[in-house]
Amino acid sequence: MVQKKSLMQKALDAAKKVTKKVAAKSSAAKKVTKKVAAKSSAAKKVTKKVVKKVPKKITGLRKFNSYTPKANESYMNKSQIKHFIKILTDWKLELSSDIDRTVSHMQDELTAYADPNDRASQESDMALELRNRDRERKLIKKIDGTLKNIDNDEYGYCAACGEKIGLKRLLARPTATLCIDCKTLDEIREKQIAK
Repeated sequence: MVQKKSLMQKALDAAKKVTKKVAAKSSAAKKVTKKVAAKSSAAKKVTKKVVKKVPKKITGLRKFNSYTPKANESYMNKSQIKHFIKILTDWKLELSSDIDRTVSHMQDELTAYADPNDRASQESDMALELRNRDRERKLIKKIDGTLKNIDNDEYGYCAACGEKIGLKRLLARPTATLCIDCKTLDEIREKQIAK
């Protein structure tokens, strides 16, 4: 005699079928992921070989060599002055070449986009680049002022109090004109005025 299955039994059978299908799909998915993983590991090996052959491109300002003073060396002697002149002139040349590259890039890339969104993107990119170049232009003026201070034998001494600025501070910021104490007081005054 054929017995009628209860609703509960039918639901259990349906759930078993669904779990079997899900298990079959997940095992197939595991096989595919194993194949993809094998291909990606092979691709990583190939890219490692390719990456080793491609030289690294230097972006941004390059790092300058640090100066290590000799024992009993006088402050702002000829070798230190020479070192800072080299740093400042190299920095100025690098900034000038970036500005020239930006001008030629902006002339070459000037296109009239029909889409207002594309036009807005282009204008905001150019505005950001021009703002950065303006900051670099101001930095070039500061470098020129620092080179004049070197010619006048005023480099390395605070413009406010006349004390030594210090080699470590000058190596961190070659265009510094104030010692750390005077600069700290200056920044405190700026904060008070801004409020």
